[in-house]
Amino acid sequence: MGTPAEKRARFRQLHEAGCFVIPNPWDVGSARMLQALGFPAIASTSSGMAWSSGRIDNEVPLEDALAHLAVLADAVDIPLNADFENGHADTPEGVAANVTRALAAGVAGLSIEDMSHDPGKPLYDSALAVERVKAARAAIDAEGAGAGAVLVARAEGMLLGQPLAPTLDRLAAFAEAGADCLYAPGLKTAEEIATAVRAVSPRPLNVLMGAPGLTVAQLEDLGVRRISVGGALARAAWGGFLRAAREIADEGRFDALGQAATGAELKALLKP
Repeated sequence: MGTPAEKRARFRQLHEAGCFVIPNPWDVGSARMLQALGFPAIASTSSGMAWSSGRIDNEVPLEDALAHLAVLADAVDIPLNADFENGHADTPEGVAANVTRALAAGVAGLSIEDMSHDPGKPLYDSALAVERVKAARAAIDAEGAGAGAVLVARAEGMLLGQPLAPTLDRLAAFAEAGADCLYAPGLKTAEEIATAVRAVSPRPLNVLMGAPGLTVAQLEDLGVRRISVGGALARAAWGGFLRAAREIADEGRFDALGQAATGAELKALLKP
């Protein structure tokens, strides 16, 4: 196992050139399998972790999230990026304190989003959103708090039906506030993605691929440096589980189990 500092150094190098896929495991088993498959880094998924513990996204308490990150970071020797939601706090001071705790859990990077989860006002005001990114940056840069970790700033507006332009304005402001990597879930077309790449350049853009669409090669050609899948791998796993379970419950048949991974395959991936 590499030290947190070594993992952070490797993680920063991944963002400097080229394009890489950073898949999202939801437990130790899926994390170790993704490492065995050769991925250079992984990112947690707040939704996948929530589902695996019988909860829904954004309802996992901070203490549980931190414990989960520590377990994942310790289980693999590749860098872990934390899906840290909104920093589990509204104020910049709260974000800074919680980022410091996430760094202590051993993560190589973390993302802070601008979604407040307030039904009446789901996005933080622009000024507050920027201050929250600055607070996260300061926490990372503070002596002894994990210098070298990658800060990802997320603009969630397109998930709420916001046009591209104001989302890109936020990404540019987040870059100015100290974000190392920018992320706007909801980008779909090649044109949108290419526009976002240009808007944040020279900083890297993370693109979320949660469904069939552009390939890794096509995204790299557009200038994307980093590709994540969010909760999609977890949804794929749960999809297989539900199809098989419903077939047993509704039809008394076991045909879907024929598509399952074999015990030997899982053993090979998990074997140290």
